[in-house]
Amino acid sequence: MRLTKNITILIMLVIISFSGFSFAQQDTTEIEMVRLKLNDGSTLVGDIIEEDENTIIIRTLSNLEIKVPKAIIIEREIIKGQIEEGEFWHGDPNQTRMFFAPTGKGLKAGEGYFAVYEIFFPFAAIGVTDWFTLAGGMSLLPGAEKQVFYLAPKFTPVQLTNFDASIGVIYAVIPDEDEGAGIAYGVATYGTEKATITLGLGFGFYGADFADKPILVLGGELRVSKSIKLLTENWFILSEKASLLTFGIRFFGENLAADFGLVYSSEWGGDGFPFFPWLGFAYNF
Repeated sequence: MRLTKNITILIMLVIISFSGFSFAQQDTTEIEMVRLKLNDGSTLVGDIIEEDENTIIIRTLSNLEIKVPKAIIIEREIIKGQIEEGEFWHGDPNQTRMFFAPTGKGLKAGEGYFAVYEIFFPFAAIGVTDWFTLAGGMSLLPGAEKQVFYLAPKFTPVQLTNFDASIGVIYAVIPDEDEGAGIAYGVATYGTEKATITLGLGFGFYGADFADKPILVLGGELRVSKSIKLLTENWFILSEKASLLTFGIRFFGENLAADFGLVYSSEWGGDGFPFFPWLGFAYNF
């Protein structure tokens, strides 16, 4: 247990150190660019510098200005990301969650995702407005006569440059229980596309009864390449003096993110392999 805690603390220190370096040395502010898909199957990405009724002049990442007739454009969309050494990097499409815990960031109106955790726990979310996200799902455990249903509304009233804060509830209806259970929480995230730190505080409840002591969540993300992030997500259940420690990696593209992590609990005993594998997939639209 002590070794695992030391490993997790070391990961956090590395993430914090790198995030401090990134904030100080690089402007990784998220930018918006336009992607044009043409009827010949080609794609152009860049800034629109001029437009009229019939044509668009786009400046590509190679600083080429191309005049494109609108008649050959079959799709036009805004894409978000950052410029790294002259190359456009898409943003992490799954920024609103770490492995499982929410970050302070929320979905924009019309954005959404479908995720699956540990194969048997699907989860879907939609941005109803720029500040309100509605999410939920149900378990799909093979052979189970009854499944768990869960709902997770989230409000994001604070949306600043490099800082977001949200409040929300994760509520579950448990089979054969008279009342539901869950967590009411607040969470804040500070950082850029390069690195973020997330701090959350929540109170577990069963029915109308709330826990006397909170649950603390501390997480961090560090982007190490165009499509890879390191993640750590750590839960500290103060009422039970227990902890759940997670670290791992995220692979992502423009719409799809896949997480693999190792989970350790201070409550697990025995001399076997001390970690439980975590798998998560999310498709964002």
